[in-house]
Amino acid sequence: MAIAETDLTWHLSGGASNTDPAAALGGAISTAGGGVITKTKTFNSIFDDISGAEAAAGDTEYRCIYVKNAHATLSLTTAKIWIEANTTGNEIYIGLDLAGKNATADTVADESTAPDPAVTFSKDCTSYATGLSLGDMAAGEYYGIWIKRVIASSKAATDDDNFTLKCQGDTAA
Repeated sequence: MAIAETDLTWHLSGGASNTDPAAALGGAISTAGGGVITKTKTFNSIFDDISGAEAAAGDTEYRCIYVKNAHATLSLTTAKIWIEANTTGNEIYIGLDLAGKNATADTVADESTAPDPAVTFSKDCTSYATGLSLGDMAAGEYYGIWIKRVIASSKAATDDDNFTLKCQGDTAA
């Protein structure tokens, strides 16, 4: 038996009842049904569409989500997270919340406010080998992940700016 991809769930931050991606600005993990990001919701749904004005001026925005080992019994060992596919016109960066595993992520005032300056963001974590290390995650454990979207000035407006994050590790034989 092994942990399947479906055993790793993605949750908004912003409190236990949060279902609004715009409010995923840190804080407690959402346990509400609408606070779980499923495969039918793309990671595009975490950020708003990019308006013409926003694209012309450029913008940097932040969101905080959690990845959780939702398997009933198995631990995910040597877990890592990375950007499997970046957006086509903008850049996605990820960083680990400083609170660490099973802790409440830092909260920011609004989507334009960066989390603690010590959060290190990377766009070069594009495979398991270069991914950000989450360590071992026992059944039910979770980790806060910050996502930074950088819209360069003079880009085109878009309403479907998808990206893909992946989490993977090992399980005991």
